[in-house]
Amino acid sequence: MTSATLTAAADATSDARARHDRSFLGHPAGLGWLSFCELWERFSYYGMQALLVLYLSNYLFMPANIGHVAGMDALRHAIENVTGPRSPQQLASAVFGLYVGLVYLTPIFGGLLADRVLGRTKTVVIGALLMAAGHFLMAFETALLPALSCLLLGVGCFKGNIAAQVGDLYAPGDKRRASAFQIFMLAVQIAVIAAPIVCGTLGERVGWHWGFGSAGVGMLIGLFVYLAGRRYLPPETRREAGKQEARPPIGRRGALQVTLLVAMIPLLMLSIVGNQQFNNAYPLWSQQHMDMNVGGFEVPVTWLQAVDATVSFLTMLGSIAFWRWWATRRREPDEVTKMALGCFAACGAPALLLIPAFAIEGGGGKISILWTFAYTLVNDIGFANIMPVGLALYSRAAPAGLQGVMIGLYYLHLFFGNTFVGWLAGLLEVMPGSQFWGLHAVLVAAAGVGLLIVKLLFGRLLAPDEERVNTGTV
Repeated sequence: MTSATLTAAADATSDARARHDRSFLGHPAGLGWLSFCELWERFSYYGMQALLVLYLSNYLFMPANIGHVAGMDALRHAIENVTGPRSPQQLASAVFGLYVGLVYLTPIFGGLLADRVLGRTKTVVIGALLMAAGHFLMAFETALLPALSCLLLGVGCFKGNIAAQVGDLYAPGDKRRASAFQIFMLAVQIAVIAAPIVCGTLGERVGWHWGFGSAGVGMLIGLFVYLAGRRYLPPETRREAGKQEARPPIGRRGALQVTLLVAMIPLLMLSIVGNQQFNNAYPLWSQQHMDMNVGGFEVPVTWLQAVDATVSFLTMLGSIAFWRWWATRRREPDEVTKMALGCFAACGAPALLLIPAFAIEGGGGKISILWTFAYTLVNDIGFANIMPVGLALYSRAAPAGLQGVMIGLYYLHLFFGNTFVGWLAGLLEVMPGSQFWGLHAVLVAAAGVGLLIVKLLFGRLLAPDEERVNTGTV
């Protein structure tokens, strides 16, 4: 028996042992390390995101400063060729939407790089280093576009591959997979609570560059955590020089599943417009119409995102507990059904904002900050059953050897969604608030209807492959 065969057998034994491990909240220890790493990566990402649209609209894109940004004339010309002339706020929303959208396009290429060339570990490490460099480059006004480019490439290498490793911890029929991604998303919510408070406060109250720098430090901590926990993660597929790795054929069923998952992307895009608008139009709308004074303290606008993250953390815990309770009494619904239910809940969030919007249009004064709690509570109940459940679906249904690519394809809906949200945010200056938020409610509800149709027509195609479940193979 060759050393390569012995190594592969050892890896398979280690992988099987890891899948039966329940040392972290009933899950493999690797889930804890990946979640903690994702926490710091998301701290860096959301810390920068909390500042970006405010930084651009209130400072960098003002007439006195926009000339300092290298390459900005070309980018502005390209945007305005499509949209027409943009005010500083509209240009900031468009650039923000493009950036946040592209963040979710690049994981497709990161997945291909990991699946076909470098493997997940090397690709994740390269991504972390690129992201840290991008955050630190944000300290220089002239380097905005190179900084955003590093961040985009870094997220592409990092995001899909670390999520794919979460899926690799579980056999295809393991019922813990959906709750694993919800736990994984809990780490994200902790980061989103801390990031606006730390990075947002430093950026708004001390200096923009202090906020961006703290995001870079967070990314370096995430890289250290990932490397420290590497031995608990699924083993890498070994690639021998000059040999093409043998891959099982996708087959007719697999090809149909991939086709359907790709066809679902427009529905997933619509499902997140209410949630993603909270980071774009909502802070700009709140800055104009919301009373941010609480007991004599002027609440920074970036702290609203910490409110959302805190509520999201609690609703994610509630969703995990609810479905565990439900599963002991009734059959747990599949992923597509859960996502449709999540859409019907989430559409209520922008619908709620019709009440204060009508009050503002009727000549009322500034609205209470409590509307943020109402919006986030309803939105996050829905979101807890959309984003992590979708990750679980795409991870499970991915053909062998294409997990990274399929996770990247899943994130593609966030590319289209955030680009769309960036365009929608520009309507805030020309559309009454009641119409603006009502439009978002209708779009999210339409996604729920579409997902129910997918379930009715193609539910069996997306069901787990019984042969793979029974044999325990991947």
